[in-house]
Amino acid sequence: MARGLLGKKIGMTQVFAEDGSQVGVTAIEAGPCPILSVKDKSLQLGFDVIVEKKLKKPVAGYFKKVNIAPHKIIKEVSKVAGKEYKVGEEIKADLFKPGDFVDVTGISIGKGFQGGMKRWHWQGGPETHGSTSHRRVGSMGSSTTPGRVFKGHHLPGHMGAKQVTVQNLEVIKVDLDHNILLIKGAVPGFDNCYLVVNRAKKRKSRVEKPQAAPVAKATAVKPAAKPAAAKAKK
Repeated sequence: MARGLLGKKIGMTQVFAEDGSQVGVTAIEAGPCPILSVKDKSLQLGFDVIVEKKLKKPVAGYFKKVNIAPHKIIKEVSKVAGKEYKVGEEIKADLFKPGDFVDVTGISIGKGFQGGMKRWHWQGGPETHGSTSHRRVGSMGSSTTPGRVFKGHHLPGHMGAKQVTVQNLEVIKVDLDHNILLIKGAVPGFDNCYLVVNRAKKRKSRVEKPQAAPVAKATAVKPAAKPAAAKAKK
């Protein structure tokens, strides 16, 4: 089986666990994702059916060649070695089950140009009377040695709109009729953005151990009582 599939973030909601606790979850439309190509270590998947005229001619021609309806998103996910895959086979939300852990990859929400306090959580300058550097950068040239600013120094700049992966999120519920996954917690990106949902690399799914059958205690067998006639002969 494949180790992941493509999906779309619907939004966040809440569900209630068996113990009555409230759990915040993210609803993801996961699949169906047809297999477009089978490679040595990965599968090329498509997601979100689109009208052919909205695609460029080379891409539309590729879908005609594999005889699959045009899809908006084309990405690769890793596959399990030793299993046979066919072009046109669909991967759906039943790839996961409640209790599995997944890694979700998406593009984070863009926040434009931001200062250092918001972007890097700076503490800020003095807030007393007379200070003019409450939220400014301040001195960072470090005098004669080295006499320059080190490369990669945290400074104001563009924030967000980067590929982010959130690991070890638990699958709470799987709706097979509508191909929807309810995943505990938040995932990267805004509503209706595209995501890649892979099996978690650092955590295994929760497998409930079967309860052992209770062992019956052995009871001592009492010897049968001797008849009264036998007692009288003695």
